[in-house]
Amino acid sequence: MTTPTLTIRIAAEDISLQEKLESLPAGPGVYQHKDAQGKVLYVGKAKSLRSRVRSYFQKSRSLDPRIEQMLSKATDLEIIVTDSEVEALILEANLIKKLKPRYNVNLKDDKSYPYIVVTNEPFPRVFVTRQIRRDGSRYFGPYTDVKNVRAALKAVRDLFMIRSCNFVLDADTIARRKVKLCLDYHIKKCEGPCEGLVTEERYNAMIEQVVTLLKGKTEALIAALRRDMEAYADQRKFEEAALVRDRIKGLQAYAERQKAVDLDASDRDIIAFAAEGDDACGAIFKVRDGKLIGRHHYYMSGVEDKPSAEILETLVQQQYLESDDVPQEILLPSEAEDTEALQEWLSRRRGASVSLRVPVEGEEAKLVALTRNNARFLLDELKIQRMKRAESLPHRVTALQQDLRLPAPPRRIECIDISNTQGTDAVASLVVFVDGKPRKSEYRKFRIRAVAGPDDFASMREVVERRFTRILREQTTPPDLLMVDGGKGQLSSAVEVLTRLGLSSQPVIGLAKRLEEVFLPGVSEPVLIAKASGGLRLLQQIRDEAHRFAITYHRSLREKRTLQTELDLIAGIGKKRAKELLEAFGSVQGVKFASPEQLAEVVGQKTSERIREYFTMDQDDETRG
Repeated sequence: MTTPTLTIRIAAEDISLQEKLESLPAGPGVYQHKDAQGKVLYVGKAKSLRSRVRSYFQKSRSLDPRIEQMLSKATDLEIIVTDSEVEALILEANLIKKLKPRYNVNLKDDKSYPYIVVTNEPFPRVFVTRQIRRDGSRYFGPYTDVKNVRAALKAVRDLFMIRSCNFVLDADTIARRKVKLCLDYHIKKCEGPCEGLVTEERYNAMIEQVVTLLKGKTEALIAALRRDMEAYADQRKFEEAALVRDRIKGLQAYAERQKAVDLDASDRDIIAFAAEGDDACGAIFKVRDGKLIGRHHYYMSGVEDKPSAEILETLVQQQYLESDDVPQEILLPSEAEDTEALQEWLSRRRGASVSLRVPVEGEEAKLVALTRNNARFLLDELKIQRMKRAESLPHRVTALQQDLRLPAPPRRIECIDISNTQGTDAVASLVVFVDGKPRKSEYRKFRIRAVAGPDDFASMREVVERRFTRILREQTTPPDLLMVDGGKGQLSSAVEVLTRLGLSSQPVIGLAKRLEEVFLPGVSEPVLIAKASGGLRLLQQIRDEAHRFAITYHRSLREKRTLQTELDLIAGIGKKRAKELLEAFGSVQGVKFASPEQLAEVVGQKTSERIREYFTMDQDDETRG
């Protein structure tokens, strides 16, 4: 069981930093560097938290430029103590996957990779999923190539009569015949467990054969099926024997498509990577019974200046974090960061010992080199794809560059829109378009803090300053084009702030709604853009999206304020009680028309009477008005 989290404020002055570092525990755990906004910058693990964390602040130690940059932004350090190094390893992997810290090695794809799951049910199902639920189900993968997952699932469907429905089949459902046979039964794709036509024991024996196939153990499965076929033949059950014979033929055809790469017919995964600059690609070859049954790969970022041991450990963690298919042996090109802890964790996942080895010669070393060559090929392919994307910009983007005479294509456009109603709940939205398409993950909402009353110009100055101050602070790339929703006044407000921040070269325009006029800094007359221009249509789309996003945020704040104010007027109702009432009845109107008994169940008799009294008085006032 872990101890409570310990947080250290690096910039605090109550005691010296050295005293804080001395007070750190000496045992294993995980540490997180955070910035002033509480965002996690880096997650790491350590056998000894005291030794590892102190090493970041030793003046005599030279750090990688990336780590030095991270430390310059870090203000908080959060420590989580664990009972063992393996617990620290698992916690670190989960936190990196969840938080995606900027200074860790990260998988570049935001999407989760698919797995094939065998569900934990009386009559299990087999299907593809991206959601992992630790409910006893077994997961095989991840599959980074859709062809592999389709081929594996097709083999399962073709060779085994398992159900494809989503019904919950328990003893009660089957006994009461709540589910009827479907087409799969009549075309001999399912044995009909929904109507009790196959026993749970027989069905689950077939599921275990499916699991054996998904693990790549085709030779062992074929041998077991041969024994079953001979037993059926001895018992003169020729139909069952013929069914098993056909299954064996299908398995043999499936196995023949797999390439033999290992003469000793062992089970192992081979992991290697190739890196260039800040990018890397990791490749995993899965070998079962001496045959290559699958190849996976991951693209990674944030690897510049990272040691190969850390990159390898990240690969191993992410490959086996959710998968139940862990082989007895894993071959690596070099040592991982903490081989001993990794081996112990993987052995727990497998339920038997797992060996991590670094071959230096022979066929095994050639397999590692082959895997590394594949990783290099995939990384080069990624670079070529990027170059092609850069060369083939959407027509709307190139048209806008010509219309506005911009020095570079506006690949990244940010647009700011202000929204308020008579100066209340003033907000702003910032939407981002990259290569002419919205990137919603980078949209931002702002509450106007320093402006009283309906002043769009002052609000625009505040938002532009907050946005570009952050860009300067975090040293991120500014947009190719900043667009403000409005005419000369809003544009002048934005230009004033950019000039003050030393960003006078930042391209910026204003788009006025009335006549769809485009204004440029220092030019009194609007730029004439043809109505049919793709560039103008792009600007209109971005402006409309910014307006929609701002209005939605403004309405949500206004509704929230209105609801909270109405309930806050009732004596004895604080924020906690108001929240309980809204959750129970859905709205203030729901509270207003609830019965005394319903209210009493949520807030008690006494408070219930106060609510009823308040709304009764409110109705009287409305009547008198």
